[in-house]
Amino acid sequence: MASTGPLRRALQQAAAYAPWSAWAWRNTAFVTAGVPLAGVSALLVFDIVTDWRSVILLPALPLLCGPLTVLQRSRFWSLLGLNVPRVPRTRPWYTPRGAAQWLRSEATWRQCGYHLVAAPLAAGGAVLVVCSWVAGIFGTLVFSWVWALPVEDRLPGWTTRYTLVTAAGVLLLFAAPFLAAAVTRLDTSAAAALLGPNRAKELRRRVEDLAESRAGVVDAADAERRRIERDLHDGAQQRLVSLAMNLGLARATLKDLPPEARRVIDEAHREAKEAIEELNNLVRGLHPAVLDDRGLDAALSGVAARAPLPVHLKVDMERRAAPTVEAVAYFVVSEALANVAKHAHAERVDVVVRSRGDVLRVTVTDDGIGGADVAGGTGLAGLAQRVGSVDGAISISSPAGGPTIINVELPCGL
Repeated sequence: MASTGPLRRALQQAAAYAPWSAWAWRNTAFVTAGVPLAGVSALLVFDIVTDWRSVILLPALPLLCGPLTVLQRSRFWSLLGLNVPRVPRTRPWYTPRGAAQWLRSEATWRQCGYHLVAAPLAAGGAVLVVCSWVAGIFGTLVFSWVWALPVEDRLPGWTTRYTLVTAAGVLLLFAAPFLAAAVTRLDTSAAAALLGPNRAKELRRRVEDLAESRAGVVDAADAERRRIERDLHDGAQQRLVSLAMNLGLARATLKDLPPEARRVIDEAHREAKEAIEELNNLVRGLHPAVLDDRGLDAALSGVAARAPLPVHLKVDMERRAAPTVEAVAYFVVSEALANVAKHAHAERVDVVVRSRGDVLRVTVTDDGIGGADVAGGTGLAGLAQRVGSVDGAISISSPAGGPTIINVELPCGL
């Protein structure tokens, strides 16, 4: 039973590549259909080569490229299900500017190259495929032709000769599908490179579109964080402040309450103040208002002042960066200082922020025990993702025993 699976797969593969398979006849039909289309441009080239006076017909080739390309695309789609994208045009071809742009376009001359070189070569391969099929069928059935002849008309030793012809015919029949597949692959590769849009330009355009869309998503996320910060500050935070004030007023004025009730009020008042403090920290972590009002220097000064260990901060910026980049830099320093306080056992941290040209560099150095690992769950993975969201780069050096150095480079003009 163990050999049933491999044997079945071998039989299925042989049936798929057999001369009677749909795969073989689809490829044969595809390459054969390209012969008439290639014949037009091949005939034009033949006339120019054989008679130099036919060079006056050369300007007709760009005019033929459009209809021939449409027919070739239809052949690829109808017989292979392969969609060769059209080259986008900014102006109609029948207007003077559109015609001039069409003639200057490298896509037009790539299409001419396909119809002049690739299509005739594919047509030559198609002729070989058809000849292989015809010769294979004739050779395989050669005994049928011989048996139809009278015995006295058969050549001496015909049995041995025609046995060899039959064997050659069978080999050609089994080779024809692979030859058709090879011609099909060459033709589709040439069409994808020459008939469609330029791949390099298309990839460049897609990269630019993705960069723009990613920048829009980052800006939208930053705007959403600012909205949440504003709503928390103006809504929930003010309600908690009002609640704490009422509880404090109740504790100060209601002197005749039982001790149990006073303890409840005191505990509620303390919880309300702690909730306000936590909410303040949350709001500052989302997007501090001072970052928009006074810039990165003032915002980082507040972070350094709240740190539980000495922080030496130096900010040297020629001009302010984009708001999204400043928010990322603020997040980097805040998260790095939080990691140092939790894991590094450091006594001092140096933070340097410099702006030179279009690059904002942030360096955080601590004298802790080192050994920081992105995969260790210390927040460095999220920090790297945040930096990567604005096309930034981050490098972390943290040998065992320290020091730990985090270098971040951010593009200022996102």
